[in-house]
Amino acid sequence: MAQIRNILILTGAGISAESGIRTFRASDGLWEDHRIEDVATPEGFARDPVLVHRFYDARRTGALAAQPNAAHLALARLEREWAQAARGSVTLVTQNVDDLHGRAGSKGLIHMHGELASAWCAACDARHRWMGTLIDAPACPACGKAALRPDIVWFGEMPYRMEEIYAALREADLFVSIGTSGAVYPAAGFVRAAREVGARCLELNLERSEGSRWFHETRLGMAGQLVPAWVEEMLG
Repeated sequence: MAQIRNILILTGAGISAESGIRTFRASDGLWEDHRIEDVATPEGFARDPVLVHRFYDARRTGALAAQPNAAHLALARLEREWAQAARGSVTLVTQNVDDLHGRAGSKGLIHMHGELASAWCAACDARHRWMGTLIDAPACPACGKAALRPDIVWFGEMPYRMEEIYAALREADLFVSIGTSGAVYPAAGFVRAAREVGARCLELNLERSEGSRWFHETRLGMAGQLVPAWVEEMLG
């Protein structure tokens, strides 16, 4: 692996499932027993903000109670030791809205779909670290208006920091997808963008995904086993 310098890693719900956080499955149109249109769209929030706040307040509480697992810890170790050895860069992009990567120690982290532990003010555009509830319509610490919403990218909204992600993809020698279905764009297109620049592409997943055919290699199993083993290979 001496030729590998810059690594871009994409993680999805599968990496947090072993920490007890439910994975998102859209095949039945439901998300944790709610219609996706009701809890994960700007229209749903406009229609029933109480329902949406109740939903995300519960998810925030659950995520804060969860603990990073072996896969999260291994990726933080890879980033730390890769930098110490001056081998290149490790960029970690997650579709997850929990904070498990951060608590595991990952620093070069991009939350492309937002974070449960953040609130966004629709009035002044400020973002704040947020561990409490939003259902009681608290005032924005910056402007004082009761206009806070979950800092989550809903369906129909643009994911965050896409220019940074594509810039990292263009420089990547290795692209690794972990625990993601490969069905939701734009993340589902990252593997093809990586291949276009000649990057090696590796998938670590519980089962084959919709995008498996685009990867040079797919390894199947639990993230808590696959990821630490792969990190040992990279650092060995």
